[in-house]
Amino acid sequence: MGTKSSIDQLNSFLRGEMAAVETYQMALDKLEKTSTARDELLANLKSHQDRVMALQDAIVAAGGTPAKSSGPWGTFAKAVEGTAKTLGDKAAVSALEEGEDHGLKDYRDDLNKLDPTCRDIVARMIPQQQTTHDRLSALKRRL
Repeated sequence: MGTKSSIDQLNSFLRGEMAAVETYQMALDKLEKTSTARDELLANLKSHQDRVMALQDAIVAAGGTPAKSSGPWGTFAKAVEGTAKTLGDKAAVSALEEGEDHGLKDYRDDLNKLDPTCRDIVARMIPQQQTTHDRLSALKRRL
């Protein structure tokens, strides 16, 4: 059983990952089908979906109930949707990269708030978050 504070922190990470999934789905819906950004965004979407499932499993294993929605993070998803619609691929990728920056910072800053078992699970997610961040940075430079 995880501590209440660890379960709360895992749910915070989960809400962020759920918002990332929503954001990538919205951005992909708005991109032209021929956009060179599509493959990278799909890869990042899959990575975030995998982390949603892993966090849900970790929360249940710790004795908690996973969050059902992204909560306030969904607001960020809506902002990216608007950006993609009005400003194009490069602006949307920049907004997504900002979200990746924030996610990476959250994982690193809040890792030590977790009990050892939960910390081990989340520590394995940080390289995945770094990869999604790096993929977006490289894409932004190419566009």
